[in-house]
Amino acid sequence: MNSLRSKMALKIRILSLASLAAAALLPLQAHALFGDDEARKAIIELRQKVDVNRQATDSSLKALEAATQESNAASRRSMLELSNQIEQLRAELANLRGLNEQLAREVSELQRQQKDVQVGLDERLRLVEPLRITHDGVTFSAAPAEKREFDAAMEVLRRSEFEAAATAYAAFLKRYPDSGYTPAVLYWLGNAQYAGRAYKGAIESHRRLVTQFPTHMRTPEAMLALANSQIELKDTRAARRTLEDLIKAHPQSEAAAAGRERLARLR
Repeated sequence: MNSLRSKMALKIRILSLASLAAAALLPLQAHALFGDDEARKAIIELRQKVDVNRQATDSSLKALEAATQESNAASRRSMLELSNQIEQLRAELANLRGLNEQLAREVSELQRQQKDVQVGLDERLRLVEPLRITHDGVTFSAAPAEKREFDAAMEVLRRSEFEAAATAYAAFLKRYPDSGYTPAVLYWLGNAQYAGRAYKGAIESHRRLVTQFPTHMRTPEAMLALANSQIELKDTRAARRTLEDLIKAHPQSEAAAAGRERLARLR
């Protein structure tokens, strides 16, 4: 645009100089050919033409300058608008990045919370979900708390704390009356009572085991222990009857072999 303007200005200058040169020469030529009036008239007309040309040139230059200024202003406005749009897009992009990071953090937090909830749920399920237990040759289902209480009572018995063990076993039977541990609990309860010299309680516990679970693996031993408690209470007749029942019901058991020896001594 500046190059075009320069070329046009140069052209206009050349035309102006040519017009002035012609104006300077014409009076001399006119004076030679015509009179003074005609020469002056020709000069005036020439000057008018020059003025018209100059005005037209000035108008063209002004129009060109105005167009140039408008074009430059439009270009500046376009550049400014483009710059503003770029800055706006950058701000929006930065905002989107921030939102994306926030969403990523929130998703991560939700995943962590979900994992914690799942872990907690699994833990609670482990606390209440029944366990598959095999004890004394019998398989049954037991709650985790049920198993823990049985194991705790056994641990007390292993420490030879017989009264405390008897109390723990009795509490277990009340809390879990239908437990698969019941035969074992009755057997060890009777033993703890016998060791604590609570012979009547031992007789009751062992008799309950023999009556309710006649085929349980602990039943022969319970019958032998029952006879021992009866002997301690000087009830020889009842002890002899118990030993005879043991030998008859479980002749091949180790308890029956021991029962035969004791029965022989009772006679």
